[in-house]
Amino acid sequence: MGDQKLRFYLDEQMPVVIAEELRRRNIEATTVKDLELRGKSDDSHLAGAATTGLVLCTMDDDYVELAKSGVQHTGIVIGVRKDRKAIGTWVRFLIWMHETYSQDDMRNRLEYLRLV
Repeated sequence: MGDQKLRFYLDEQMPVVIAEELRRRNIEATTVKDLELRGKSDDSHLAGAATTGLVLCTMDDDYVELAKSGVQHTGIVIGVRKDRKAIGTWVRFLIWMHETYSQDDMRNRLEYLRLV
């Protein structure tokens, strides 16, 4: 993977507009809706993101427990507070991550985005 730029997988709790805004900036972002995977388990989403080398973005803290259990992944970003009005904050943070981290940097890493 090396210096490859981050690509993102937004789970079903994430507003689709975040992916749309990232794509407008030429950042790859896939949603559960795009993949028609609504209702699948957290394990399934994390495994799917890892298989395709995508960083999973969520507001579901269940993923913290999965990461703690030793499940290998390609990165998880968790919004600490479920504030659907924080779309701009998410977009800015993911753009910053895309510009700052490589895929190798994010392997098995958890990042928290505090939404206030």
